[in-house]
Amino acid sequence: MVGMSWFMCMMMMVCVIYCGEAAPGAKFEDLYRSSWATDHCVNDGEVTKLKLDNFSGAGFESRSKYLFGKVSIQIKLVEGDSAGTVTAFYMSSEGSNHNEFDFEFLGNTTGEPYIVQTNVYVNGVGNREQRLNLWFDPTTEFHTYSILWSKRSVVFMVDETPIRVHKNLEDKGIPFAKDQAMGVYSSIWNADDWATQGGLVKTDWSHAPFIASYKDFKIDACEVPTTTDLSKCNGDQRFWWDEPTVSELSLHQNHQLIWVRANHMIYDYCFDAVRFPVTPLECQHHRHL
Repeated sequence: MVGMSWFMCMMMMVCVIYCGEAAPGAKFEDLYRSSWATDHCVNDGEVTKLKLDNFSGAGFESRSKYLFGKVSIQIKLVEGDSAGTVTAFYMSSEGSNHNEFDFEFLGNTTGEPYIVQTNVYVNGVGNREQRLNLWFDPTTEFHTYSILWSKRSVVFMVDETPIRVHKNLEDKGIPFAKDQAMGVYSSIWNADDWATQGGLVKTDWSHAPFIASYKDFKIDACEVPTTTDLSKCNGDQRFWWDEPTVSELSLHQNHQLIWVRANHMIYDYCFDAVRFPVTPLECQHHRHL
């Protein structure tokens, strides 16, 4: 098992090589708007807060739709006893045959680790869940959660560390999300029928309101004029995320992904023989999922 000191060293090396000087994030209202329960979405200076109580959750959505690129948000998750709650950050298109890339943060009782669930939908088909425990407490400070979407892959990242790669395997006959523009969304809601220990632990409303905080909003992606006109983003023009040095993991990033999977992965649909007696086809080809 790879040691923490080695991992932290790799993280610093990757940051020096790939991160450079971070660009400042935009204001919430420049990129997003409240999408439901507007009274539970509060702007407090540079920080936007979504609130869940026993009346309602809340959510926000991007003002535009995108095809390929990178979206990032810094989030500080619900503190204390968050059992039964789910905070989500995701990209999604519309309709029954939609594409979707999910971060879902599953709350837990005080002292227990937060579980991060990722999922990928292609043409309306999901059931590609992976779950892991984070290597830090996501409730005490802000951390950056990102989705990098290119024609080659979808990469889920936490503080620029890749935690999952979903590759384009169309050459193997497996559909890939590449022809539907997506919005960017976040929400908080009550899901105590499944979120914590399979629904055994219910939401304790005496701890409400449950608050997720957001800042440093970034979208560096190809904005589409309409959801039916994708020519700007899906033509011959090359964007920075199309470069092999970006759309493929570096050696250091591969080491990071291996470390995350070895030390923090607690569930992978590819190895769930009860749900999938026949191994899903993409699982037979992905090196890292």
